[in-house]
Amino acid sequence: MPMLMPTLLVGAVLVAAPVQAPPSPPAKPPVDQPVKPAVQAEHGKPASGLTAADATFVKKAADGGMAEVALAKLAQTKSANAEVKAFAQKLEQDHSKANDELKTLAESKQVTLPSAPSKVHAAKESQLSKLTGAAFDRAYVADMLADHKKDVAEFERQSTHAADADVKAFAAKTLPTLKDHLQQVEQLSKSLGRASS
Repeated sequence: MPMLMPTLLVGAVLVAAPVQAPPSPPAKPPVDQPVKPAVQAEHGKPASGLTAADATFVKKAADGGMAEVALAKLAQTKSANAEVKAFAQKLEQDHSKANDELKTLAESKQVTLPSAPSKVHAAKESQLSKLTGAAFDRAYVADMLADHKKDVAEFERQSTHAADADVKAFAAKTLPTLKDHLQQVEQLSKSLGRASS
């Protein structure tokens, strides 16, 4: 009888112990699907993934590009000067092309571009639309001269300092065209100045 007691105790312990299933291996993400980080703003980066400075540049470039095209179309109907009209036609073509490239870039970076020129540019267009002939030519050329000086400076800065490689490449690619526009409008400004004196 004393031998039977330990056997019963061991049996009772075995019966009372819960049955555990073998541990399952931890779940692994599928190899062909990379884990995407959550899109969020942090440390100066908006949800687009661009730095705030790069995103601002892209939006400002889009705004300025739309305004250039709108004013170029206006100049082709309002100008009395064949050179001004030819310059405006070139601006419309070049800036339309750059605008399309910028739109593609912005989409790839998840940056929402403005759908129309800013109030400042719209006001400039409204002001110029009230002028005709030589008065329009002088005002339009003066505006394009000031605008392209700012554009060249901004695109030069972004072509070397943009954090995003694609933004930097866009600025560098567009810069020679803007410099060409600036050179042409400087000559036009001198030509109109001589004509009015």
